[in-house]
Amino acid sequence: MLRMPAPETLDQITRRFGYLEALLTEGADPAQLPAIAREYDQLKPVVAAIADWRAALAQRDEARALCADPEMRALAEDELARLEAQIPDLEHRLKLALLPHDAADDRPAIIEIRPGTGGEEAALFAADLMRIYQRYADSRGWRCDLISLSETELGGVRDAVMRIGGEGVFARLKFESGVHRVQRVPVTESGGRIHTSAATVAVLPEAAEVDLTIDEADLRIDTYRSSGAGGQHVNTTDSAVRITHVPTGIVVTSSEKSQHQNRRLALEVLRARLFDLERRKQDEARAADRRAQLGSGDRSERIRTYNFPQGRLTDHRINLTLYALPQILAGELEPVIEALMAHDQAARLAELEA
Repeated sequence: MLRMPAPETLDQITRRFGYLEALLTEGADPAQLPAIAREYDQLKPVVAAIADWRAALAQRDEARALCADPEMRALAEDELARLEAQIPDLEHRLKLALLPHDAADDRPAIIEIRPGTGGEEAALFAADLMRIYQRYADSRGWRCDLISLSETELGGVRDAVMRIGGEGVFARLKFESGVHRVQRVPVTESGGRIHTSAATVAVLPEAAEVDLTIDEADLRIDTYRSSGAGGQHVNTTDSAVRITHVPTGIVVTSSEKSQHQNRRLALEVLRARLFDLERRKQDEARAADRRAQLGSGDRSERIRTYNFPQGRLTDHRINLTLYALPQILAGELEPVIEALMAHDQAARLAELEA
């Protein structure tokens, strides 16, 4: 059983929160304000959980004392029973709030979507996934920028890379990495048979320049003429940029109108991939037990099935089934993401309690 931190530790957290609050109110060094605000926001739910838990303990002590008063005993016993039932829930909430914070959770996310098995139908499904994330981002007030997009003749996606920025983006989208499977009758199917196809999604935390340094000598940068499926998608300029990171073999592209912008965007994606690679190396060194509980997180694993004939979504990692596929296609991912976040919290808490 995970023990509650010592009272002195909780006091230190509360004092630290008060100190940060004073800095924000009285005015700190402008250069330090973003970091102060991030720490303040991270501690705010922890301090609220500490206050609620301590208030319930104090009220329980008062109720116990009132039980000695014959005139107040009945009311005090009812109050005591209510508090005894409430305190374990408050203690659990506090333990969850005290779980180590992933420093990448507050970062923007780079999302890469590619078709897997299934030919044109897989490319059409990849386009569906891209729209789901765009709509979900819109629903949360996040900014979604398309870095690169390669389409098929029927409007499917050969390759799409997006950047989504906003509050807590990576924390909510990081569980989307993996193989997404679809079961439906393709538009290209004349016989009405249900096909199974797949697409892969990779969600990476955006890396700041301070996270890692990329040696220019390790890069091979090429410009080329890119073109889409035709019509409005044609791009006939030589502005597209391909960057190869020679030591790792990672290749990234960007095909916006400005060559300068493409170089910057491609470097952002490369930095995110290298940062993710380093994070996964560190995870492998210190989180073997957690991977055993949650799965390795390898992107070859099938994580979810979208069954169109039944209007069903199933997330295989947590055995979640929702008959709400039209809503999910419209970007209403919140029930799935909330369930995944709760499962992750419970698994991390179980790891600490083991």
